[in-house]
This record gives sequence, structure tokens and C-alpha cells, in this order.
Amino acid sequence: MDYLPIFLDLRGRKGLVVGGSDTAARKASLMLNAGAWVHAVSPTLSDAFKLLASSDRLIHLATAFEETHLDGMDVVFSASGDVDLDRAVHDAARARHIPVNVADKPEVCSFIMPSIIDRSPVMVAVSSGGEAPVLSRLLRARLETLIPAGYGRLAALAGRFKKAVRGRFTTTEQRRKFWEKAFLSPIAEMVFSGREQEAEASLQAMLDDTGSVPAVGEVYLVGAGPGNPDLLTFRALRLMQQADVVVYDRLVSPPILDMCRRDADRLYVGKERDNHAVPQDEINLVLVRLAKEGKRVLRLKGGDPFIFGRGGEEIETLREHGVPFQVVPAVTAAAGVAAYAGIPLTHRDHAQALILVTGHLKDGSMDLDWDMLCRPRQTIVIYMGLKGLVTLCEQMKLHGMPGDTPAAIVQQGTTLNQKTVTGTLNTLPALAAQAELKPPTLIIVGSVVSLHAKLNWFNPEPAADDHWHTLLDRPASM
Repeated sequence: MDYLPIFLDLRGRKGLVVGGSDTAARKASLMLNAGAWVHAVSPTLSDAFKLLASSDRLIHLATAFEETHLDGMDVVFSASGDVDLDRAVHDAARARHIPVNVADKPEVCSFIMPSIIDRSPVMVAVSSGGEAPVLSRLLRARLETLIPAGYGRLAALAGRFKKAVRGRFTTTEQRRKFWEKAFLSPIAEMVFSGREQEAEASLQAMLDDTGSVPAVGEVYLVGAGPGNPDLLTFRALRLMQQADVVVYDRLVSPPILDMCRRDADRLYVGKERDNHAVPQDEINLVLVRLAKEGKRVLRLKGGDPFIFGRGGEEIETLREHGVPFQVVPAVTAAAGVAAYAGIPLTHRDHAQALILVTGHLKDGSMDLDWDMLCRPRQTIVIYMGLKGLVTLCEQMKLHGMPGDTPAAIVQQGTTLNQKTVTGTLNTLPALAAQAELKPPTLIIVGSVVSLHAKLNWFNPEPAADDHWHTLLDRPASM
């Protein structure tokens, strides 16, 4: 180990920055954020530095550096850009045994600055010992995605209970086991989802009950997006990695399912037209049962759970039975698929309104407000409309939409199996039949479709082994 990683308490202490550059301003900002009083020594300050001037803990000394400026200082940064001056600051600070850092010159530093992930009071620091600072920043970026912002609030909650836990458990081992149970229980997710009062009450109940974890689990209603794993949210991925049971739909792609916790139980509840593996009411009660058993249940739904995903029905049932839950939205198919097809859903020259509808046929017809759909200068996106495509196009023309209105249908959008077919209301049904499209598809109608040829950017090579079709074509089963 080349360096000893330490965290320095600068609250109410004094720090010196020599230099007025943007780099010096970043050093000053770090110390201000840590609660220090900062003296900045430089004849002039950069514009970035001047933005810090409103802080009453920043004192600007508009003069050249002198050794007396080190009097009373607890830490020193030098970022003057002058090699000789930076060396003089370093030598004077070391002679006084004051920790000193010279920007971008680890060979003349008594300490170096790591890349920081700030989840105060939780702090994570990454350093390459000055050898590869860019690599440190890349590692920090990776860690940023893995450490939710809520960890700071979780640590603060633990801090409020620290004294009570010490009073309840006499040994370090007992306290360690208590906190491990607490942090691995639904209490942590309560904090992450903003339910801090509920988390505090649950932690108090756990403490009163000799450290037992609350019996009821939790349901995570998570949107899996339109199919591309890269479009998952950080929060969705975190919950996917910690769930005990995964209850998933037909439209959840295998690559996304593979990102769930490996040892989690998996329950398929996919629904196809006229072939429902599990009725919706039964799915709702399955979620209740699993949570009542104390499990963390991931309800993974294609697209966004609140856009034609029946997520509202599921959480109504959960609330009726007193089951904790949280909802994680996703990139809905309309936004994701249209973007990957190069079709902007709104555009100043084409459409100022966007309408989302579902295209299920009922008794051979679609129960839609056709007059509303056929108004000019808007984009209509139809979910689940492949089977009713002929009816859709005919009804739109019957209600006044010109037959030459641009229209598109996109199969498996955002994935490597994406296929986009464009035409008009007159031609799209025949073109889709010729292309032998299969669900899931999304239909887009409106002038914006004419931009596809110009803006199309995603042209994937067809996958050699189409696992997606394998999933869609298999018999529906548990």
C-alpha cells in the first residue's frame, strides 16, 4: 500500500489555496463543502473562483504568496500553475509539518486527492496513487451507478439509533449482527424510496423485538423498458439484484431477465391474447402471498408498469392487504422504440401532441375515440395493435385521416432484432404482412414518421440465435 487512505475532519478548521485558477477553485470548493474556512492567495481569481465568493468562509488575499500565509493552517493546496511557486509552497508547508497537495504533481505532495463518491455521511474514495487518475475517475463513475444516493440517508438513520443500539446490545458482535439484519431488511429500501418515517418506525420495532427482522416482505414493481438492457434505470438494476423472487411477463427480454439475481426463484405469469398463463386477479394475490411470506418480490414488467401494464391494479391489491411496495418507472415503449427507429414523437414542424392508445381488438373491432385520434398535427402511438392493424388503418381513414398519412410499425424495438416497416395508412397493413412481423410491435401514425428515412440511426445486424422469438413462441406456462 503506497498511501494510507484517511478522511480528514476540516469542520471549523483552516485551509489554504495558493492560486486563482479553475483548478484552485475546485480545491477550495472541496474544502468549503467539508466545512473549512478557506484562505485563497492569488492576485486574481478566475470566473469559476469568483462564483465561490459568496461564501462567508472564503477569504481572498489578493497578493503574492508568503510563508506567513501558512500560519494556523491545517491543510494546504497549491494550484498556481507556476512550477517554482508550487515547489516553494510545498517546501514551506512540509517544513511546518502541514499536509500539502500540489495539483497534478504527486511527486511533491504529502497527500493526494482521490476521486470521491459523496453520499454524506457515507464517503467512498478511489485512488490510483497518482499513477492513473483517469482510471480512478472511470472507477468512480462505475461505483456511482452502484451506490444509490439514499445510502447517506440510511447512514444518518443508523446514526440516530446508534446510542439506543449500544444500550440494547452489550457486545460488538451483537451490534454487528443487528445492523447486518437491519441493512439487509426492507428497512433499507424504505429509506431509498423516500419512506423514512416508515423506516424509522420499523427500525424501532426491530430494536424493541430483540433484533428480529419485520415479517412482511416487499414488492418491487419494476419497469423493464422496451427490451434493451442498457435502458434500465440504476434503481431497477439494484432491485433486480436483491429480490428473492422474480415474477415476470412475456415481454421481458431474456437479456434483462439474466440480469436478475441468479439464485432468485422465477415465476412466469406472461399473458398473450386469448392465452393468459395466470389471470390478473391471481397475479395480484400471488404478489401478496409471496410478500406475506417475508420475501422481496420483483414484479418485472415490460415497458413502464403504469402505461398499459396494469401496475395500478396490482398496487391497489397490495395496499388493500397492507403489503409494502415501491414502483420504479421505465422507458416506455413509445419513447424507447420511437427513438431507436429515428421517429421523434413530437416535432415543431409536424406534431405538437402525442396520444398513446392500446390496440386490442374486441369482437373484431377497436373501441377507440376515432374523432379524437384523427385530428391534425399530432402523433398516435398504438400499443399491442399488430392483430388489429387492418382495422386500425381502415377506421382512421373512415374518420377523416388521409390515406397517405405516414405510418410505421416497429418489431422488437431497441433490441438487436429491431425491424422497422414504414408506409402509409393505405400501404402499411400489406407491408407488415409481407414482412411477417411478430409481437411485440408498436405502431406510430403521423407526419413525424416521414422523418424516419433521414433520422434513422439504429440499424442492428439480425441476431444469429433469436432467443427473443424463442421466449415469445413458447407455450404460456408457469
